[in-house]
Amino acid sequence: MELTKNIFFNTDKLVENSKVKISYLGNLYQDNSSEVFIHYGFGLNWDNVNDIKMEKTDLGFQAEIELLEGDTFNFCFRNDNNVWDNNNGQNYIFPLEKIQNELIVLDDEPVALGSARKLRRSYLWSKKIRLAVYKLITYLPKLISGNYKRKLKEN
Repeated sequence: MELTKNIFFNTDKLVENSKVKISYLGNLYQDNSSEVFIHYGFGLNWDNVNDIKMEKTDLGFQAEIELLEGDTFNFCFRNDNNVWDNNNGQNYIFPLEKIQNELIVLDDEPVALGSARKLRRSYLWSKKIRLAVYKLITYLPKLISGNYKRKLKEN
């Protein structure tokens, strides 16, 4: 996903408590800086501020970052000569999506067998219902029109 010109993430959504790989092809890469650091934090107050040295590749400078909790992911870049790319003084600020807890099963939480059985039973019933609907759609018109030949047992 391209969030802004020359900045790419390896995911479509920025979700808190997940890892993301960021690729930077901006001014510092184009000026052939030998080292680039990403300076980042979370939320309006830039909580948990950190600097990470990015790895220079053919795809630009890259780094993998653990996205912590917060409303926004804020970052800017600097090189080894202390030249900054901070989006013309506004920094790069993007919203973080909350993690969807109802889809997560934690390792330390036991899963009740009853819930697994209910899921399995509902899945089997949905398969049976789909099969019954298919048979009705396929064979009912043949029965009505008289084109359905029943196999007669020969005595």
